[in-house]
Amino acid sequence: MRAGFRIELASGEAFTCAPGDTVLGAGLRHGLGLAYECNAGACGSCKLELLAGTVHEVYPDAPGLRPKEREKGKRLACQCVPLEDLRIKMRTGADYVPAIAPSRRTARLVARRAVTHDLMELTFETDDAARFLPGQYALLHLAAPIATRAYSMSNVPGAAGAAGEGRWQFIVRRVPGGLVSARLCDEFTPGATLELDAPYGIAHYRAGVMRPIVCVAGGSGLAPMLAIVRELAARAEAPPAFLFYGGRSARDVPDLAAEIGAADPARTAISAVVSMPGLASEEHPLTLPTGLVHEHLARSLPGAFAAYEYYLAGPPPMIEACVRMLVADHGVPPTQIHFDRFF
Repeated sequence: MRAGFRIELASGEAFTCAPGDTVLGAGLRHGLGLAYECNAGACGSCKLELLAGTVHEVYPDAPGLRPKEREKGKRLACQCVPLEDLRIKMRTGADYVPAIAPSRRTARLVARRAVTHDLMELTFETDDAARFLPGQYALLHLAAPIATRAYSMSNVPGAAGAAGEGRWQFIVRRVPGGLVSARLCDEFTPGATLELDAPYGIAHYRAGVMRPIVCVAGGSGLAPMLAIVRELAARAEAPPAFLFYGGRSARDVPDLAAEIGAADPARTAISAVVSMPGLASEEHPLTLPTGLVHEHLARSLPGAFAAYEYYLAGPPPMIEACVRMLVADHGVPPTQIHFDRFF
């Protein structure tokens, strides 16, 4: 078997893709700034034009590519596994150059904990240190049947040599009948292993920006926002943070203060809202404000909106509504809004 295939960009840059790896993964491992977001074939950010060579497409019907684009030789780098040397044309940029190149390793499940009725925190350990930036995600590869999903880390990476330096924590939403989430939440027990490929994602915390931080989350989008808020709590010179969380009902909202842990209340403001108050019950009474999280943000955030840096994670409609409100209604520069598109 060949050691790998040569991938040449129209710009002249070239890299080697190991057998079985994707064009996107291989390029990022070599430190190239290939454009991408979701890594799952849905957002379309990693489109490439196949100029020469053939590929195997992991997800041939990925929604990130229209039929007419496919007819013109377009493909998705995150779904292309080379079968021979390739020549491609693809968008690149400095913003996509990985601060930490992704790599693969075996991860072992060591703990699991219910966060809400349908959110489960899974803690994995690896032999190597967990190196990532708060807000980034990993690709979890399961075997038999083979399946891959992207999940964001919720913890702060440990310092080299410290206890727990190989710890990776994820918050997984259990989807009824879900091919991967049901297996992770219901079938995976401590000692089970999978392949963990990380880190990925461009919506990571920018440590050099000292504007106050606003994190907006919904569902399992809580994970990367927790990582960012926890990172801020650990930094003596970090700016203040605001965490807004939206759930359907009270039982969908975790104990955010407990999840954040050591955060200074004077530096971290926490707020949650529910969108379907009719789902309240005796066990989970309605004690939270009602409405959509972007509306609650618009009512609650003090001062000029352009004075903040924003990190968003959650369902696409929530992301779209937040971005529209921030940019169109409050004049926030798009460069101050960070999110990875997932579907």
